[in-house]
Amino acid sequence: MPGKSTITVHADREIHPSRAVAPPIYQTAAFWAEDGETFAQGAVAPRGKDFYTRFGNPNHAQVAAVAAELENTEAAMVTASGMAALTTAVLALVSAGDHVIGQKSTYGGTASVLLNLLPRLGVSTTLVDQTDPEAFAKALTPRTRLILVESPSNPLLQITDLRAVTDLARAHDVLTLADNTFATPLNQRPADFGIDLVWHSATKYLNGHSDVSAGVIAGPAELLDRIWDVGLLTGATLGPFDAWLLLRGMRTLPLRVPRHNANGQTLAEALIEHPAVAKVHYPGLATHPQHKLAADQMTGFGGVLGIEFAGGFDMADAFLGKLRYPLRSASLGGVESLAVHPASMWRGMLSEEQIAESVPLGLVRLAAGTEDTADLVADALAAADAVSATGAGNSRTAGSVGA
Repeated sequence: MPGKSTITVHADREIHPSRAVAPPIYQTAAFWAEDGETFAQGAVAPRGKDFYTRFGNPNHAQVAAVAAELENTEAAMVTASGMAALTTAVLALVSAGDHVIGQKSTYGGTASVLLNLLPRLGVSTTLVDQTDPEAFAKALTPRTRLILVESPSNPLLQITDLRAVTDLARAHDVLTLADNTFATPLNQRPADFGIDLVWHSATKYLNGHSDVSAGVIAGPAELLDRIWDVGLLTGATLGPFDAWLLLRGMRTLPLRVPRHNANGQTLAEALIEHPAVAKVHYPGLATHPQHKLAADQMTGFGGVLGIEFAGGFDMADAFLGKLRYPLRSASLGGVESLAVHPASMWRGMLSEEQIAESVPLGLVRLAAGTEDTADLVADALAAADAVSATGAGNSRTAGSVGA
């Protein structure tokens, strides 16, 4: 098998080949057919590339070819966003009366699907402590059809034992779906541990330039055909130009991820000793309670860290205001560093009570970009020094988050 850098540059070469070195942008809503039989085949072929762009497009197929090979899966497909990837997959795989298991520590949008959307559709859900493999077994019911995992988790960087979850799921004929956004296929390939389906907010590291909203799902072709059918109905279609931008970003993924890894690791090691910081959540730290498991599953620990401030909400908010290089923004995974206060950001997806149960009010999520390591560390330490000197305290409650 070729190396990952070779994959990102050449895995799509045979998808709608042309003599152009850079792939063309197929900015068209529809494609014409030479005869009736070809047209009829295109109307029913799953994950096509030249019938109608909602059904598929050459730019979609190019991204999918690279993503599938990176994730070591049979196939892949693209969607208009990471949340479109998740919701389309879940809606395709479960029905009213089914049961789904998720994690207590997970992205707010995923938590909202589990806590707010699926119960409205007659699907029951259970959220478990993913640091305890036995918790998944205890949550199983005869109606369990799907287990959603995310490792490392957003924003607490907790690790899920992927082998343990897949062994349990396969023994009970339950499908598994993993969010691999934080790790990327450069640091972790869930399919290698038996996970059935892998999804990404491709807006983040896969694209890497903060100029695209996109999602990717990778896995067996049979499952993706089912998900594609639902995608046709929901219309979660990625535009051809956005798919082209995503592919361009993926070309440099193996070049960017090592810098993200190095910056994340160095920032975590620098901040953990600061008196204003109560805790640093980062699986690359030897003090992380699941460091050994992370090292077993991952080849690098990513660029995202959770910084929990001793002064709570106000100190976290003040720290964000003192940073020079990381921008206060809701996303991550681009070449620029971004930082955000999750308890404020997730108010649009979860209730105040749900936030208080899952996210510390004094937590900052810092996503290290590809800037020079020394500059990011000096900036973060200076910001921590500044908020420590002012003595900002935790004067807010969950009810006033983001006020």
